[in-house]
Amino acid sequence: MRGPLGAVIGRYPSSDGTTELGGIIKHNRKCRDVAFLVVFIAFWVAMIVNSSFGFNQGNPLRLTYGLDYKGNLCGDKHAHPGLRKLELKYWLNPNQVYQSGVKDSQFKLSNARSICLWDCPIPSDDSLNWVCDYPEGDIRLSMRDWINRNYDYYEFLTPEMRNTSLQLQGPCYPVIFPSVNVYWSCQFIARASNTSLRHWQQMGGVNINEDIVIDKSIHRSINSRSSVLKRYMADIGKSWPVLIVCGGLLPLFLSVIWLLMIRHFVAAMPWITVALFNILIITVTMFYYLKAGWIGNDAISPIIGEHDPYINVFGRVAAKVIGEVQALIIFPVIPYAILSIFYMFWISAALHLFSSGQVIKNNCNTNCCAYDLVAKKVNCDGCCGYSIHYTPHIAIAIFFHLFGGYWATQFFIACSSTMIAGSVASYYWARGETSPEIPFLPVFASMKRLIRYNLGSVAIGSLVVSFVESIRFILESIRRKLKVSGTTSDGWFGRIGDHTSQGCLKCVEWTIKSVNRNAYIMIAITGKSFFKASEIATELIMNNILRIGKVNVIGDVILFLGKLCVSLSSAVFGFLMLDTYKYRAAHDKISSPLLPVLICWALGYVVATLFFAVVEMSIDTIILSFCQDSEEHQGTAQYAPPLLIETLGDPNETQRLTQ
Repeated sequence: MRGPLGAVIGRYPSSDGTTELGGIIKHNRKCRDVAFLVVFIAFWVAMIVNSSFGFNQGNPLRLTYGLDYKGNLCGDKHAHPGLRKLELKYWLNPNQVYQSGVKDSQFKLSNARSICLWDCPIPSDDSLNWVCDYPEGDIRLSMRDWINRNYDYYEFLTPEMRNTSLQLQGPCYPVIFPSVNVYWSCQFIARASNTSLRHWQQMGGVNINEDIVIDKSIHRSINSRSSVLKRYMADIGKSWPVLIVCGGLLPLFLSVIWLLMIRHFVAAMPWITVALFNILIITVTMFYYLKAGWIGNDAISPIIGEHDPYINVFGRVAAKVIGEVQALIIFPVIPYAILSIFYMFWISAALHLFSSGQVIKNNCNTNCCAYDLVAKKVNCDGCCGYSIHYTPHIAIAIFFHLFGGYWATQFFIACSSTMIAGSVASYYWARGETSPEIPFLPVFASMKRLIRYNLGSVAIGSLVVSFVESIRFILESIRRKLKVSGTTSDGWFGRIGDHTSQGCLKCVEWTIKSVNRNAYIMIAITGKSFFKASEIATELIMNNILRIGKVNVIGDVILFLGKLCVSLSSAVFGFLMLDTYKYRAAHDKISSPLLPVLICWALGYVVATLFFAVVEMSIDTIILSFCQDSEEHQGTAQYAPPLLIETLGDPNETQRLTQ
């Protein structure tokens, strides 16, 4: 049998027998779940070491730009020669590009001779243009002069160099095919210029293949899975202003507005939230339908029933708590600032980890030759190109980093929720009386208790959620791969099993999150360990399931819709910013707005969760405190506000407390 919490949390007898109010949630506290706190600290040390590896080995520019035949990264001003602003990869020898696309060919496009240019060359209308190798050796040109001459110094070549150039061995190569910039690579268009080809043939150049294969070879390389993934990750780095505005500042503003509205218009907030959600969903659907034409126009219309007194009552009590404990409105700014700093570090480390492969020379047996300006002869030994090699441990480091980011997010949200719960519990068990302690001190006192006694409990709770989410993500990935590969049954039995497994996983996830949230409340109230607090909270809920079930369901739905409103607004504004010229055609052009928009949505949801937790945890804390209060006093809550007694308790007791 648990001891009464009222003597611990609310008024308690002093040594002289009188009753005092100063002991709000201060007694019988000690450090809990220390072992898990040690594990969490060790995990953070591992995260720092893992990120340091990424910062040391990675270069986010690799996600966007290609490598030339020397292994230099296009656009790298520290390369030799300096490639500042030379960001486009161009393949010099069209026959090598053709050969790489021939079926069963051993020649790979990564071994074709490539250099970095300012822009993609196009054939001349009345003559033959040339693109020559980087100026070295006897070619006395600076890189600036080479660029100003459109990469052409054919007139300076010796007869030997001109002869090797006509054999497609360099140092100069003809521009026969038009090329366009496609994701920072010059994509050949398999339509040779008749004028340029005629001049080439008249000069005695070797035969150049004109097949469509030359187009498909580069296209296949640009659209490979690894290239697409790299571009998506690079899009995050290019769109960082959008992430700050739409993933950080906008949801902060909307969440604060929502809290102020629930403070002053609590009775109308369920209807306002549902109406805004419907308007937003319809607007988003119509916008994307007009923009892309591929999103359907099915109506999405959440319906709520008649005016519900339960959510109204608890909403009014929560609003009163926010009004009395005024620091609750501005408190979420603290975890918001901490998470903002963490995300800036975490996203930067993620980009470096994704690009932390090692640039190594390919191991090829290709028989190809190219003129070496430094050696002044044709070299047939070093024609293999360079590639970025990713080892298995990099994949492990990336998954570790992703898991760490999710665990840290859950940890900060849990800390914020626990501190809010401690503040609201102080208000409840003090009978909401106005005192010097109520306006601001409960928030900071709750923060102090959490840091001093219960960080380990919060760490294990957030770890459980992160672990379950990771398992669900892995199983969902396996399910999708099996579905794509066609190994799953397409019959009704297979579909039922598929949907049942998904439903079960989501139910497990929701249950664990709900148990965790209630455990954080009991940790804030009692100071117990995580598992003991979970047991107490679960027992209270099961004993009062009929009394509080309706409130939890309706309240959670309204708050969830509010979070969706904030996150969807962030996503929409993020898409609108990415749809401008800067991100569509300028230097910061992104390959797709998909990943930045999803990140804006996720960040918006996290920020909304931090701020909406003020109301969410206020309602849940009041519910659990009311249940505990009733259990301690033979079914009659002694500390509850009269408004709660009126709704959930005995009317006679309401009259007694009022008098």
